[in-house]
Amino acid sequence: MELWEQIVLGAAGLLILFLFAPGIKASIQRSKQAEQKHWGTVILLTVILIAFVMLLISSVQ
Repeated sequence: MELWEQIVLGAAGLLILFLFAPGIKASIQRSKQAEQKHWGTVILLTVILIAFVMLLISSVQ
């Protein structure tokens, strides 16, 4: 990858980070104030994601 492409990708990454940072901070505050924690949902989604990635890897081989 050329140097200018790396610079553009780095700048785009920083721009995306600055755009999403306020929303991420607000989400963290809301999750700290939430009465119910939804760890079961997070674990289930993580397992489904890992299984999907393993399926994609196995289908390529």
